[in-house]
Amino acid sequence: MKLATVPLRTPLFRGERRLRIALVGLPGSGKTTLFDAVSSTAPQRGELTGTHRVYRECTVQIGFDEASVVDLPSIQSLHHLAGDDLSALKYLLWGDQRPPVSEHELPGPPAPFAPPDLIIQVVDATGLQHHLELTLELSQLGRPIVLALNHMDEAQRKGLAINVKALHRLLGMPVVPTVALMGQGIAQLFDAAVNAARDATCPLPQPPSWHIAESLQPLSEALNRPEIHAAFRVPHPLLLVQFAADDRFFEDELRQHFPQLLPGLRALRDTAGLQLPRPLADELHADRHHRAATLVEAALRMGSPAPGRGWHDWRYWLDELFLHPHWGLIGSLAVFAAVLFVVFEISGWIDAMTTVRLAAAFADWQPQSLGGVVARAVLDGLIGLTGIVVPYMIPLVMLLVTLEEAGLMQRIAFVVDRGFHRIGLHGGVAVPFLLGLGCNVPAISGAARATSGRERVIASVLITFVPCSARSAIILAIAGKYLGAAGVFGIFALTVVLIAVMGRLLSRRDREPGPGRVQEIPAYALPTLRILLAETWVRTSDILTIVTPLLVGGSVVLALLNHVGADSLINTLLMPVTVWWLGLPLALGVPLLFGVLRKELSLLMIFQALGTQEIGALLGQVQIVTLLLFLTFYIPCVSTFAVMLRTVGRRDALFSVALSVGTALLVAGAVRLVLGAARLVAG
Repeated sequence: MKLATVPLRTPLFRGERRLRIALVGLPGSGKTTLFDAVSSTAPQRGELTGTHRVYRECTVQIGFDEASVVDLPSIQSLHHLAGDDLSALKYLLWGDQRPPVSEHELPGPPAPFAPPDLIIQVVDATGLQHHLELTLELSQLGRPIVLALNHMDEAQRKGLAINVKALHRLLGMPVVPTVALMGQGIAQLFDAAVNAARDATCPLPQPPSWHIAESLQPLSEALNRPEIHAAFRVPHPLLLVQFAADDRFFEDELRQHFPQLLPGLRALRDTAGLQLPRPLADELHADRHHRAATLVEAALRMGSPAPGRGWHDWRYWLDELFLHPHWGLIGSLAVFAAVLFVVFEISGWIDAMTTVRLAAAFADWQPQSLGGVVARAVLDGLIGLTGIVVPYMIPLVMLLVTLEEAGLMQRIAFVVDRGFHRIGLHGGVAVPFLLGLGCNVPAISGAARATSGRERVIASVLITFVPCSARSAIILAIAGKYLGAAGVFGIFALTVVLIAVMGRLLSRRDREPGPGRVQEIPAYALPTLRILLAETWVRTSDILTIVTPLLVGGSVVLALLNHVGADSLINTLLMPVTVWWLGLPLALGVPLLFGVLRKELSLLMIFQALGTQEIGALLGQVQIVTLLLFLTFYIPCVSTFAVMLRTVGRRDALFSVALSVGTALLVAGAVRLVLGAARLVAG
């Protein structure tokens, strides 16, 4: 097999060399929406030193690189800031490295983390001029800047055509069109940010107009003193403009630290203002406004939306369906409905045509010799393997590959991402969770490809609680007959609640959340048959080598126990569980134990152990509810355990087994006690 090579750019931003990115923007620019789109499941929150201005911070994975992304409070301007509004500027300038001029302030650095290596300014493309005034101010900070041209969909609907290349050329910084609400352009934005940081690409200088610069020349020379720069630790152009604009913070610091210089500096500032038609601060503001307007005039054109991506384009409507924050949920539900159709209709039909017929063909072969019993057990294991692979694993894996190759999987992941954050996961596990309704084995395999580290463990453990087709069939067959629609709904509803609660608990178990993700929204594409078959083989071949020996071996062990007459011994050993805690007949110990192979075996053996398929005549409603809950939450099957060994390792796989058994015992026993007490009270 030919291996693909990926070029690796250095230096690599990871670990202690992790990139630090500050998100900056005016209110309404979409800055917080952008942060939410890439954030981890548990971003850190805090207040900037001495203020009530809240920031959020998390680690984000960007290809092979990592970045600490800080969502700063919104900022209107860098000039004339006071009180809490000044905190964001102090972080951008100094971070946790307090300069000499602020040593007299509150103890502690301006922020609890280092200053940013790079700034991403989020700009509203529909109101470009006001945002570009802030861009001109930020360019004086001496740090690389990337412009996120957000709300591009709204700009197109309004007929605003923005020349991104012209804006990039005039500003000297990367400009990336985005629609943060729909995930578009975010991957390209952070790639541009990493490249800008790696190349140390700073914006072009944006000095005031020549007549202002000429009048400020004497003041600039007076401020350009080593002791002043050492005290402030800010770029000279920023210090000059801030003092010239009468910024209170910078003037106060000069008065406290350089009182002997301040009168002369004020005199030079007054002299500069006398040469201008307006007061110096007003002239600087008007000039910045004019330069921003000039940039807008050079880059903005009124016209029709760009051809090929307007309302008449099918991709536009598909994105509206799958990426819109509201309609996207409907699009995701439509895909989920298609998956359910495959699970309960197509896979069910394939199962009836293959596994059911194989089982019926050998149903009469019941050997009594030791060799025959072993052979029969091997056959049962292979039939069980066929029942997993042919109807469920292959079709569901092919469906998952199709969704990924078509670009739908990534869109669904983006839309449901925030909801899955509540249980400590990213949206990429949405479709694998749904595939778990068919079979947990391909579902866990799919989740393993979409996650890593802590999230892979949480996703794999939670999927084992998703009722697969076998468990769903038992619930529908028994609960539907003896408990009615309310009983069926109650059991499935309890499953959803349990998964949500378990997700919250598991996410707290490991307090180090995984990094946020920059989810790329690929172009739509039709998957080719070659890719479909190749990916399906890659994702199933390794699983088969692990599942087959465990399934067949487990079948042989249980068959031998049955052959030597260990049934009564097993039932007796399990009596504290089946009889004392669950309140079930003693004879159900072995059928419950056999559920580790396949849940269908449990149902058949329950009928055999009780001597009838009308179990309602021997079990009360409370016992039926207890039995169904235990089977629903008990270990799905040995195949699921096998694939967990491969994806999360022995320790976490055994933890999942212990959690499954413990949850099944706790929930089933607790519900039995509650229902029993309720009956006594009602009676």
